[in-house]
Amino acid sequence: MTQSKKFAKSQQKQYLPTQGNNAPPLNLSDQKPSPKREPIKHLLIGSPKAVTSTIHLLQVLGYANVGDWSVLLPTGNPHEVMSILSRQILMQ
Repeated sequence: MTQSKKFAKSQQKQYLPTQGNNAPPLNLSDQKPSPKREPIKHLLIGSPKAVTSTIHLLQVLGYANVGDWSVLLPTGNPHEVMSILSRQILMQ
């Protein structure tokens, strides 16, 4: 066996469990919970001009790309549309 293979094998041993390992048990209550993702929906309702300009403003602010929003959908009220954005946000 070459010297580099012997060294690699000896390095692997330090990560392998051994019998009689006296390591203390892992206390999971001391660890921070990992952040979870939750869905959130943004709904814009207004005139086509107001909804479109708000979508563009949110892109300029770096919050959401124009393509992330749904197409303008009629609400049933005259001259009123809506657009929906679904996101996943981190919750702690």
